[in-house]
Amino acid sequence: MSTPHGRRIPQAVLDSSDWRRSSRSSGNGACVEVAAVGAVVAVRDSKRTGGPALVFAPREWRRFLDTAAGGDPVHRS
Repeated sequence: MSTPHGRRIPQAVLDSSDWRRSSRSSGNGACVEVAAVGAVVAVRDSKRTGGPALVFAPREWRRFLDTAAGGDPVHRS
């Protein structure tokens, strides 16, 4: 797993991170988990916890959340 700046995050670091699942998860396994890993945010499939994770800079993750919630990321600083 690489950070937005191309540095690699070891799988052991991802495995030992504090992963969180949405409180609105229905328990059917169709969820994602999110963890703060150093200076980045990692996102993974809750069914494949040893699988790949997407890595975002905190500002990119905030923009994604704002957009998903119907916000306007263009006017966010």
